[in-house]
Amino acid sequence: MIDDMFGFIPNNIELYKLALIHKSASIVVSGQTINNERLEFLGDAVIESVTSDYLFIEYPEYDEGRLTQLRSKIVSRQSLNAVAKKLGLDECIICNHTVSVSQKHIFGDAFEAMMGAIYLDQGYDFVNRLLINKIYATYLSLEQVDEVETDFKSRLIEWGQKNHHTILFRTKSNGKGPSAGAHSFRSVVLIDNLEVGHGMGESKKEAEQAAAQSVATEMNDEVCARLLDRLDKLENSNRKVN
Repeated sequence: MIDDMFGFIPNNIELYKLALIHKSASIVVSGQTINNERLEFLGDAVIESVTSDYLFIEYPEYDEGRLTQLRSKIVSRQSLNAVAKKLGLDECIICNHTVSVSQKHIFGDAFEAMMGAIYLDQGYDFVNRLLINKIYATYLSLEQVDEVETDFKSRLIEWGQKNHHTILFRTKSNGKGPSAGAHSFRSVVLIDNLEVGHGMGESKKEAEQAAAQSVATEMNDEVCARLLDRLDKLENSNRKVN
């Protein structure tokens, strides 16, 4: 499998087996819980390091802010999920059948864990070349990634500041953890105290991003009319006060 997927024969196959065990399918050995979370943690750091080095060399004209933004898009769960599927990792992951893959990032998590396993098995230089020359070159278009908008919350806040509108996120935990197969946070976004969007996620950050994105994708004519009417009333009220 590793040979077909990545083009090399592993030294320690057990590392790669471990990288495919999602926490929902954890096993306990001698009192220790075994799954891919530790390898995921390591792989996340390796991918970010390799990507930072690559972008620094590839885009000498980019400033720190743009480099950070592009790296964030490349290592996002959405991007890594897509890469994992193209590699075929989604067919190999061991997880509990009750896990809803549409609500999880298990493919991207497994990809990170696999990179952690390759780092331990083959070393940093090897995983560096593998990511840049094979995986990124084959499965990732930097130009397309650079054009994709992912930080909807920041964009919405910037819009509010520019146009003198108050943007507020009200985010609460619904009391359900990821193991229950449900989102654990719900966020509502308000513009000048008018509710205009909502979103859910496994973290507060994810829920707020989903809520901000919904403003751009779910605002129908009725909501837009209500918002404009509300803003007109607020502006008229401010004129009277002044």
